[in-house]
Amino acid sequence: MSKELYSVIDQMSREKGIPREALLKVLEAALLSAARKKYGGRTNINLRINPKNCDIEVFETKKVVEMIANKDEEISHDEASEILPGAKTGDEIEVPIHLQDFGRIAAQTAKQVLFQRVREAERDIIFDEFKDKAGQIISGTVLRKEKNVYFISLGKAEAVMLQRETIPGEALKRGDMVKAYLSEVRPTAKGPAIILSRTDPNFITGLFKMEVPEINDGVVVVKGLAREPGERTKIAVYSKDSSIDAVGACVGMKGTRVQSIVRELRGERIDIIPWSEDPRIFIARALTPATVDRVGINDEEKTAMVIADDQQLSLAIGKRGQNIKLATKLTGWEIEILSETEYSKIRMEETDKSLDKALLETKQAKSNDI
Repeated sequence: MSKELYSVIDQMSREKGIPREALLKVLEAALLSAARKKYGGRTNINLRINPKNCDIEVFETKKVVEMIANKDEEISHDEASEILPGAKTGDEIEVPIHLQDFGRIAAQTAKQVLFQRVREAERDIIFDEFKDKAGQIISGTVLRKEKNVYFISLGKAEAVMLQRETIPGEALKRGDMVKAYLSEVRPTAKGPAIILSRTDPNFITGLFKMEVPEINDGVVVVKGLAREPGERTKIAVYSKDSSIDAVGACVGMKGTRVQSIVRELRGERIDIIPWSEDPRIFIARALTPATVDRVGINDEEKTAMVIADDQQLSLAIGKRGQNIKLATKLTGWEIEILSETEYSKIRMEETDKSLDKALLETKQAKSNDI
């Protein structure tokens, strides 16, 4: 039995990735539970397993007495001397119990407890493994979809991704390989809950880190990101090394790097913008693909007034205001855009008001002179 047990312990350790010592402790607890159940739940029933050869010893701890009042917990001095020569009254000794006394029910109990404890150990290992991966991009295989929830196989573990966390318009099928952002890992009664997302802005940052070595090495830094999943993303980048073009590094030779990310995002458009510490320059760049003429800012209120050519106005605002909304998120400035025509009209009205005010002041001055 010891050899068979030794083999089983080693096999489970390799397959489940659980340390051998931990499995021995689990087995000890399982067999002890079975033994105590067999003997009416007596707490003086104990067990130990030799870690070297998996020999199992089951014994009951009894107190040496002159007169036995409780045969389950006490032993006479004469009987004790036969087991442990030199035992004295008041000592506690270990009385061996033969394993075959366990019976079928006890063995079944041991099996159930062992299975439960191993499963708990597996959960702990999975949680420890994936909690350190939170905030990273991981790959998995779609297993199934139930009630707007995708179940993704990550090898040893199973993750979940809500339908709303997938890119709008994409329909994942069983067997599809998918990349996603690991947004959260939390313990639950059924095991660790591993939550994935493909709409989180950090998903884009992670993809660029995977595709662009300069970002992974920290030479090129992502300074900001704004996203409308499935539609458009604006990402601001900066190079710590003046000899490296941040935008060029992200785009890659003939656009290979950014196109790889676009394919993963099912065609989502990406604007890569060179970051600038000058808010006027940064705001103007953030409105790409539009070209703007002038940018005025109010530092206290963090608002910006942008003047664009009439033909560039709709491009700067974007479809359903998407471009200006993303530029606002990216820069952190509240942006208002005016066309040259609108701006000229406002300036003209202000000039007329100034002239009217000046004429009124002149008339009042002449009246005072009279």
